[in-house]
Amino acid sequence: MMMGNVTFGVMLESLGLYTIAGLMIVVGLAIFEVTTPYSNWREIQKGNIAVALATGGKVVGLANIFRVVESHHERMIDVLVGGSFGFFLLLVTYWLFEFLTPSLKVNEEIGKGNIAVGLLAFMLSLGVSLVVGAALVR
Repeated sequence: MMMGNVTFGVMLESLGLYTIAGLMIVVGLAIFEVTTPYSNWREIQKGNIAVALATGGKVVGLANIFRVVESHHERMIDVLVGGSFGFFLLLVTYWLFEFLTPSLKVNEEIGKGNIAVGLLAFMLSLGVSLVVGAALVR
């Protein structure tokens, strides 16, 4: 069945890739949730902008990694493996951010609502996702 330039097969494949990326973002957020000393969603409900920024950065970072991987790989298994590895690198980067800034105590500051630290965490997730995405499709 043709619909303009988009076939039913292309739409079905797009739905599959969308589903994989969406599920991986949900899984990624669940993993990030257990690695922070605060509850992301409870803090966001309370209006903690710093936590919302840091969490949003993780969503954007993961989505960007999957966007790049999906646009360069045809097989869903390649998308899943590449995206998972990209997520792992994003997670390691976040831990390194906490570890390499001992005087800042990133998670504590974000939990207290420090918007500057939340924004920095957002930008770090986005920036790293740009580099990781490029590296995954070389």
